[in-house]
Amino acid sequence: MRINRSLRLGIGAIALTLAATTAACGGGSDKSALDNAKDGKLTVGIKFDQPGLGLRNKDGSYSGFDVEVAKYVAGKLGVKPENITFKESPSGQRETLIENGQVDYIVATYSINDARKQKVDFAGPYYVAGQSLLVKADNNSINGPDDLKGKKVCSVKGSTPAQNIEKNYPATQLQTNDTYSLCLEGLQAGSYDAVTTDDIILAGYAAQSTGTFKVVGKPFTTENYGIGLKKGDKELRDKVNDAIEAMIADGSWKRAFDSTVGASGYQAPTPPTVNRY
Repeated sequence: MRINRSLRLGIGAIALTLAATTAACGGGSDKSALDNAKDGKLTVGIKFDQPGLGLRNKDGSYSGFDVEVAKYVAGKLGVKPENITFKESPSGQRETLIENGQVDYIVATYSINDARKQKVDFAGPYYVAGQSLLVKADNNSINGPDDLKGKKVCSVKGSTPAQNIEKNYPATQLQTNDTYSLCLEGLQAGSYDAVTTDDIILAGYAAQSTGTFKVVGKPFTTENYGIGLKKGDKELRDKVNDAIEAMIADGSWKRAFDSTVGASGYQAPTPPTVNRY
């Protein structure tokens, strides 16, 4: 079948448009993080909805312990805070964002585990947390994971806490959302009985809504928070590990914690030892 010239041109235009759109959607960069740092700019993944850790404020600024860690590391790589672009990094998208070059590194309550290390590298840990539970302030029926049988519990897709509940507490009715803020809305509305993630994250939510929620029970896991990096970039990993150690040694780590998470009354633990994974 012959195709007339105008139709061929139309098909060609559509093909070019689709190619351009596909390239734009990727949003990635072929340059390494250290190359970007040499140019004086970095794109860093954080959470936008975790009070005290990674929060996008109403005025467009960013605050939290993870943000301060991200800024300190960037500084050690030669990049000023005003030249950092913060990109929202939901739990289920973190590996993809790193692999596609859409971020140079991620500081977003990112627990180090073997499955993730198949796709990305980690520096750290820069903090050690533990999974816990958040319930309504008037809820006295849930005091730990053993009380979750038959309960509706919300966590985030792709997160370590969600995987832990699914594996170790199968009688729980696990519900997942893209963000913890959606879990909190459901908890307040009565759609869920509890929200589960790491204790430090839940403490921030409880402090933000005093008298509405409470953290219950003792932490029932150990979560090593690392900085997620492109797999195989040993030079970057070594430099970021050096930065974490320097932040702990010069007191910046403690000051950053006290001014962010510490504002909720949560006491700073002993800083972790960098393992250099």
